[in-house]
Amino acid sequence: MASILYIASDEGVVTLKSEDGRTWKQEHHGLKDWQIPEVVVSPNAPNKVFAATRGDGVWLSEDFGATWKKPCYGKRGPGKVRCLSFDPHDAKTLYAGTEPIDVFVTHDEAKSWERLDTVWNIPWVSTITYPVAAVEPHVRDITIDPNNSQIMYVALQVGYMLKTTDGGKSWELLNKNLDCDVHTIVLHPDDTNKIFIATGGHDARAGKAPGRALYSSSDGGKNWAPMAMEFKEEYSVPLTIHPKQSNVLYAAVANGQPGQWRKRNTGAEAFLIQSTDAGKSWKKLDGAVSQANRSFVESFAFDPANTNNMYAAQQNGDLFGSDNSGSSWFKLNLSVPELSDMKAAHA
Repeated sequence: MASILYIASDEGVVTLKSEDGRTWKQEHHGLKDWQIPEVVVSPNAPNKVFAATRGDGVWLSEDFGATWKKPCYGKRGPGKVRCLSFDPHDAKTLYAGTEPIDVFVTHDEAKSWERLDTVWNIPWVSTITYPVAAVEPHVRDITIDPNNSQIMYVALQVGYMLKTTDGGKSWELLNKNLDCDVHTIVLHPDDTNKIFIATGGHDARAGKAPGRALYSSSDGGKNWAPMAMEFKEEYSVPLTIHPKQSNVLYAAVANGQPGQWRKRNTGAEAFLIQSTDAGKSWKKLDGAVSQANRSFVESFAFDPANTNNMYAAQQNGDLFGSDNSGSSWFKLNLSVPELSDMKAAHA
């Protein structure tokens, strides 16, 4: 049995393999002509990985990324896909969020797709603008309640978060004490009314005082409060809960916005933080990742066979590992193209 990392990069999907979690080799590199915002691994088959392409829909590999096919070739489906999420109750059901804003669902592993028109038909969705000319407003993340597939949360860029309790027939805007970009949505596994989000930290529409990188809700998104007030950093993307320790959270935070990072020699000034009490308090995780702070961690992943083995992927393509759930880190022996996502498997 070996550990597998699937990397979603600006130059396709890279598959890495390791027998010991420390020494890695590249097994495959596919879809090289496409920017891949996200990959997801089938819950039932570690060899089966779906890739979101920013231009040609969802592609599938059934051999660990060696070869790829487009299951809905010749049929209507999503185009510029920015995020993918499995229904936790049905491994054949997959949601895709796109650019411009739309949500699609498939019930047959991407062979056919249905558009949830209710998202685009929300009156103010068509008025959303994006501050970077080359990017259109888009769906940043989709999270489905593991206890009830009818409950789903959707993050829209710029600055909105939606909730449905009827499988997408109607939507509620979650904006009380929350007026910032939402990048990642995580539900507490023991109480899914507890929601944790990673954000851009600033009010993108009204120009109010800067927020914080992380927020939480204890009532299903009706009300929000900032987390990690121990730190001044206001930007975060990756946020995750330890698979076997439900009160342990991890995040990466950075100083300011990406446009500011590119203008200064110190870059993102980013580092990792951890909470062991479900977000009430946080501490900085020192080590190799936080020391390499010019770039920014885009994604975390845990080895499903040994959740002590944790991985962090930086935007610049550098990869890091931990064999003690993040207490210490080491740099992996290879890098990949600039990336946006990473998933782990074991086979």
